[in-house]
Amino acid sequence: MSPIALAFGILHLPNGDANLLGLVLGSTTVAMLIMSPFGGVLADKFGRIRACALADFIGAAGLFVQVAYFASGNVPIWVLLVVNVNFGLMWGIFWPAMSGVLPALVPDEQLQKTNSVTNLFSNGAIILGAAVGGIIVAGWGSTWALAIDALTFVIAGAFLFSFRHVSPKSSETENSMFDDLIHGWKIFTSYRWILVGVFGFSFVILAWAAGENVLGPLIALKEFNGAKSWSLVLTFEGIGLIIGSIIGLRIKLKYPLRFLLVISFSISLYMWSMAKPQSIWFIAFCALLWGITLDLWTTIWSTAMAREVPREALSRVSSFDAMGSMLLRPVGLAIAGPLSMAIGLSNALYALAIFSAIVILGMLTSPTMRNMQIFED
Repeated sequence: MSPIALAFGILHLPNGDANLLGLVLGSTTVAMLIMSPFGGVLADKFGRIRACALADFIGAAGLFVQVAYFASGNVPIWVLLVVNVNFGLMWGIFWPAMSGVLPALVPDEQLQKTNSVTNLFSNGAIILGAAVGGIIVAGWGSTWALAIDALTFVIAGAFLFSFRHVSPKSSETENSMFDDLIHGWKIFTSYRWILVGVFGFSFVILAWAAGENVLGPLIALKEFNGAKSWSLVLTFEGIGLIIGSIIGLRIKLKYPLRFLLVISFSISLYMWSMAKPQSIWFIAFCALLWGITLDLWTTIWSTAMAREVPREALSRVSSFDAMGSMLLRPVGLAIAGPLSMAIGLSNALYALAIFSAIVILGMLTSPTMRNMQIFED
């Protein structure tokens, strides 16, 4: 629910605008980027499920503080920044920790199916959150949606903590955290296909963040029905994620990364659909296509990493993957508002569509990506 609740909660503040929204969302990502490498080390060293549960609890505590200020009607900028930086730090622990849990619990030949099933349930929650979030924001306001959102992290942390006993045991080592960090970096940089993929996708995420998180809500307020309309778009994106999970259960391609890059042009179509804008239903359909693409990237990419990267270093490598992929997201969030003011909202979205298409074409020219064979024939 938070993408809708926080976006429209900030835009409806007396001092709320696209620049403030970009600043707050960007601070979350910057904090995540700073913490990610250390989060991977902590997860590998002290237990991945415990790390996930702790991140949920601490993240929720900050979110409840934010809810209290929204309820009062006075939300200082420093509160938004502190709370969302805290959440970003916890995100930087949760993401790499969770990425190393499933590969340690299931055999290699079941990894892709397991990732797909896991994504299926996660994406179902995303659809529910987007649909319900829009209704709650429109009917009762952002404060209630943010409060329910915060509560879900408490529930999630409690569930995770209850099965901490299945967390893979870390191997005994005398290495310092810094030693483990350097070792993880060396492994990460030894895979050229990972480097090219992470570098290129960071620019795709820049365009996606600017379009969906900042300019999209502005389009919804200006041309459509505000939170309800944007809830529809995000719900369709969630449905796309579900469809991607189902496809991921069966799909097995000789050159999977080549396929992923070709379908990634859906992000360019998504940005273009908002620029004119097209009808809200066509925008939602484009969001659905992008959702399918995103889920297939998550399923196939995580399966490839789990098969290729040594298990004892997987959380650390995943942390650098997360850090690199999200590195330019704050840039996208920061430039979205000024760019739309400088050249207009529609032109900014056209620019993002063209920019993302060029980036994807560039990645397709790399033989490392185009000819990568992850699965055996």
